[in-house]
Amino acid sequence: MNMFGHSSTNWNRRRTRETRDGSSQIVAITDKQTKSLLRERDAKIAALEKEVLGLQNKISSLSKEQAMAFGSQRRGKKGLTPYGNTVRVSTSKCSAKRRQLMAERARMGRNASISTQAVLNSLPDEQNPKQALVNRIQDMFRSPHEHVGYLKSEQFAKDLLKLNKKVKGILEDEPRCVFLQSPAYVFGDIHGNLEDLHFFSDNVWNLGMSLTAGNFVFLGDYVDRGMSCLEVVAYLLAMKLSLPQKVFLLRGNHETRDVNGWEEHYGARSFIYQCRERFGDELGYKVWEMTNSTFDRMPLAAVVDQDIFCVHGGIPRPISDSSVEGGRIKDILNVDKVAGINPPYEHEDDDYQQVASDCIWSDPASEDQEERSVNRKTGYGDSLRGGGAICFGHKAVSNFLQQQGFSYIMRAHEAHAEGVAVSKGARVFTVFSTSKDHNQGNNAMAGCILIDFEKMQVINRSPAYRNQYVHRRDSVSLAMLSEAEIKERVQLGLIEGHVGGEEEEEGEFEEEEWEEFDEDEMNTSREENDSSGEDGEGYVFDDRRKSSVDPGATRASPEGSSHDNHAYDVASSGMNPKKIDFEGKGRFQTINEEDEDEESTVNGDEDDDEMEPFEDSENYQPGASSSKSTNVSPLIKKFNIRS
Repeated sequence: MNMFGHSSTNWNRRRTRETRDGSSQIVAITDKQTKSLLRERDAKIAALEKEVLGLQNKISSLSKEQAMAFGSQRRGKKGLTPYGNTVRVSTSKCSAKRRQLMAERARMGRNASISTQAVLNSLPDEQNPKQALVNRIQDMFRSPHEHVGYLKSEQFAKDLLKLNKKVKGILEDEPRCVFLQSPAYVFGDIHGNLEDLHFFSDNVWNLGMSLTAGNFVFLGDYVDRGMSCLEVVAYLLAMKLSLPQKVFLLRGNHETRDVNGWEEHYGARSFIYQCRERFGDELGYKVWEMTNSTFDRMPLAAVVDQDIFCVHGGIPRPISDSSVEGGRIKDILNVDKVAGINPPYEHEDDDYQQVASDCIWSDPASEDQEERSVNRKTGYGDSLRGGGAICFGHKAVSNFLQQQGFSYIMRAHEAHAEGVAVSKGARVFTVFSTSKDHNQGNNAMAGCILIDFEKMQVINRSPAYRNQYVHRRDSVSLAMLSEAEIKERVQLGLIEGHVGGEEEEEGEFEEEEWEEFDEDEMNTSREENDSSGEDGEGYVFDDRRKSSVDPGATRASPEGSSHDNHAYDVASSGMNPKKIDFEGKGRFQTINEEDEDEESTVNGDEDDDEMEPFEDSENYQPGASSSKSTNVSPLIKKFNIRS
């Protein structure tokens, strides 16, 4: 028993219960009744909680409805429909006719973006004149067949003059050897080939150069041989103007007056002929001279990642102590910022004029030259081109790369059917970016090289590739064009082929007309042009001094190469080309990976011991000095650029 005197099993609960008369009565309950009462209480509590939750949800929904109703009333007062402000240019109604801006507030509907675009299109075009110029050139480049009228217009000539004037300053501010980082695309000779340039545009920078990662390095030779020299120059200069820190234009041997003015040699494919044929003699000469003035300011070399030396021709001979810091790169940097080279200006130093000539004219030595004519101490020798040009062998390449701390040399200047070739123990890469006009056959490819940090990738145009810019004469797409339109497009290089005898007759007439020009009436010498021109440069050619390389005394590329060996299209020019021996005895070959002993891309035959000079039945004098035998353009002589 417990202290209360009750058994634990018979213990009863007690609770107070009110009776009917209001008095309280204590009633004893059992455990079973207690559990029943607790369950009843829990059920009531759960019911009350559920009721509370329902009321809370109802209050929340009512609050949201009230907020929405209140918010709609508030927004309705301020205006539910959005409005936009438009600005337009109008002319005042007063006599002064002043231009003024008018602001209008208009309701914006579902087509707000279309309406905005319409308003923007209605505004006067007041874009940057520089950008407008670049846009015109880009439009022409994208669809040249739709801009035939523009390409033969005075407006195109004026655009070229403006481009040259703007780009000259950019190029002059650059060092003679530019330094840049990879990734970088390196292109070789283009030679007025619009079709191959379009291939690279469609496949390398199809989103535009500005949106393509990396830099673009062009190694020179933009003009001559091709029929679209003006279009190529215009496009590249426009890209340089638009992207001066992304596009780099180096100088080649065809960016000199003695070469791109050699009309007797290149006929209708010479740059000077295309200038005067397109724009007339006076305006054409001005475009030609202004473009050459821009060429005078182009850098000679570039260095990518402090490891790859890029140049048009090859490495220059040292003119100072090679052990001095900077070496050959320092020599290039010291070349005058405005250099004529061929012919030189009066202010050009002889030593640095030699450096510039070596950069744009030299070639890798052939295996035969390595054994017979290359100086074993210096690694340099006379090039098979003649005229004072040099070649560089294994010794010169090794010394240059070691002294400068470089690994490779990338150059152009020689034609290759594969577009890219290697020589000198795979340390010298030759890039050629045109597949035409060099007797490489129908399967020739145009190539470029992508330098991507530690990798180099070759990009070639397949012979099967066709684009929509240049058509064959028998193309079905030309069926709707008249003969006059076809002839016009042939002259612009947009159609391959000849029009026929009618073109030859016109060429003969043009030649007679050109011969009747009075030299006194066209007395616009180089000195007068520079002193009285808009820029007032005042640079004068030195008639008493000859260039380090005499283009008139050079011949085609080294024996075995077919560079320069194309059949010129002179029928449309009416010119009588000089009789030049283009029959090479060797054959140009590129290096195969398995040919480990082959060290040069040039492989001449053993019986080619002596160079054969140009065969000019009228002017060539065996044994004559280069100053007397120089074959320069008759236009240069007529305008008294050099005597």
